Amino acid sequence: MEQPPPTYQVKGAEIRKLRMQAGLSTDELAKAALISRRYLNHLENGYRTRMRPGPYQRLRTALGLPADSEQLLQPPENPPEKR
Repeated sequence: MEQPPPTYQVKGAEIRKLRMQAGLSTDELAKAALISRRYLNHLENGYRTRMRPGPYQRLRTALGLPADSEQLLQPPENPPEKR
C-alpha cells in the first residue's frame, strides 16, 4: 500500500481562485475545511506552501474537487539526476 506524502505543496493562487469562484469567504471555506482562517489566508498568500494530508483533503473536498484532483498541487520538482 502506497503511503501518502508527509505534506503536499499547494498553489495558493489556485486555492484563492477556486474559493472566489465558489462565492465563499475565507471564513466560510476555513470552517468547511476545519482549518483556521489565518492558516487559509497564509496558504492563499504564499506564506505557507505545504499542507498535511488531512487538512489538504478537507480543503479539496470543501472546494468541491474530486479525490483524484491535483489542481491545488504544485508540479513535483525533478530531483537532480545521479551520475
